[in-house]
Amino acid sequence: MAKYDQVLVGIDIGSSHVRALIAQRDDESGELSVVGKGLAPNRGTRRGNIVNVEATVESLKAAIQEAEVMAGVEVDRAYVGIAGSDVKSVNARAMVSVARKDREITPQDVKRVLEAAQSASLPSDREILHAVPQEFVVDEQGGIADPVGMLGSRLEVNVHLVTGNQTRTKTLQTCANRAGVEVLEVVFEPLATAEAVLLPDERELGVLLLDVGAGGTEFALFSDGEIQHSAVLPIGASHFTNDLAMVLRTPFAEAERIKIKHGCCLASMIDDDGGVSVPAVAGGATRVVPRRELCAILGPRAEEMLSLVRENLIKNGMDDHLRGGVVLTGGGAQLDGLLEMAEHVFSAAVRYGVPTGLGGLVDVINSPTWCTASGLLRYGLLAERSQSRHKKRQWSMRSFVGSLRRVFSDLL
Repeated sequence: MAKYDQVLVGIDIGSSHVRALIAQRDDESGELSVVGKGLAPNRGTRRGNIVNVEATVESLKAAIQEAEVMAGVEVDRAYVGIAGSDVKSVNARAMVSVARKDREITPQDVKRVLEAAQSASLPSDREILHAVPQEFVVDEQGGIADPVGMLGSRLEVNVHLVTGNQTRTKTLQTCANRAGVEVLEVVFEPLATAEAVLLPDERELGVLLLDVGAGGTEFALFSDGEIQHSAVLPIGASHFTNDLAMVLRTPFAEAERIKIKHGCCLASMIDDDGGVSVPAVAGGATRVVPRRELCAILGPRAEEMLSLVRENLIKNGMDDHLRGGVVLTGGGAQLDGLLEMAEHVFSAAVRYGVPTGLGGLVDVINSPTWCTASGLLRYGLLAERSQSRHKKRQWSMRSFVGSLRRVFSDLL
């Protein structure tokens, strides 16, 4: 297989599956077309944490190889998602004085204030994964997205800091490296997912992104165009399955099958008392359980999960920022009744999120389960565009300085 520079790779290492997407960048438009996808079961993680390195590496290799074969290319670099209950977020603020005498704000001033915002002391085992500017403030004038070129004596910034456990991040990178992939960036999954599913108007009005994975639920609230709050709840789709397995005394695999095919968490959506065959553990006799009994098991867990998210928003003063509604993603979000229950809990419009902004094999990834991997592609594209603009700006400055030097040299 050939190697191409115009390729981006996103890898979502979930608690139940590893998903890999390969996209090719169009030279003219710069847009991405998905050309390969890979999916492999993951038995190396539990509740979002890697507990078996070898199993995780094998899952990564299988998913990457499947995507490579479909795309007809070899890949060696990727953007990799991270989540889990150890990821913590906080908002911070910093201020610096403008350096130039004419008070014009330069990129160096922006860099200094962002570095100041990240200077807060952290425990030795934690590191900053992201510092996302929410707004800049120039001499008490807020709501500024890019202050470069403005005049002022004082520059402030509000940032959203996402921190992670250093050991866990390094373990994630080690697994990817052993699978033959260099990690370009470890990305907090809600930030990536947002790039694939949220609309600009939703970001401005205020929208909650709720990603229900197998091991946990990550959520992020966006308002005024930027992320304002994020957190991880250690309750996910596997907890629903485990509840069914425990109460019905059936194997976990059977409980998962029953949940997907017959599960519903809202009693008002069950219009019949049809029964579901439930195999017993250790080869015991199969029994028939009414769907309403399944709902009685799944409903309380769904309400608990959504209520805990709502309580977290209230605690952080974010419960009135949902004018743009709620967007559900992740495999666990597809449980029947969860969308309708979320509408009741949050008193807001709720929709399913599916990947957007990509071309190519969009039909085969048109599902909430592929939102994070798709978002990693979009995140990577935006990151590389930003780096390209930064390099051009540096090159232009160097070219300008070089021209001045040549002029003065000619005069001497």
